[in-house]
Amino acid sequence: MPRPKSTFDSIYPCDFYEPSDLFAPNQMYTVYEIARLLQGLEPNAELDRDTEDILLDWAIPWIMKNADDLVVAEPQDEGEPGYYGLADDGSADSPDAADSADA
Repeated sequence: MPRPKSTFDSIYPCDFYEPSDLFAPNQMYTVYEIARLLQGLEPNAELDRDTEDILLDWAIPWIMKNADDLVVAEPQDEGEPGYYGLADDGSADSPDAADSADA
């Protein structure tokens, strides 16, 4: 049910991190680690399952919104999440980078 803005003690601008503000250039992160980073936590911070689920609700749309600035890598093992990192200037070892170099 919608609530009037006046019922909240504080409201803030909806301002999210840019990928380059969040990720180290040479690191890849799981969606769970990204969820923690978006909250200012360490990537390996311990969270209860309910809190982690709520943070994932923020992280997944953030990844989708910033997809053009990210690269993705397959999971290390079946049943594990994939990894995301910063897209670079095109020198990444990926099929897309090779295709653009041939153009």
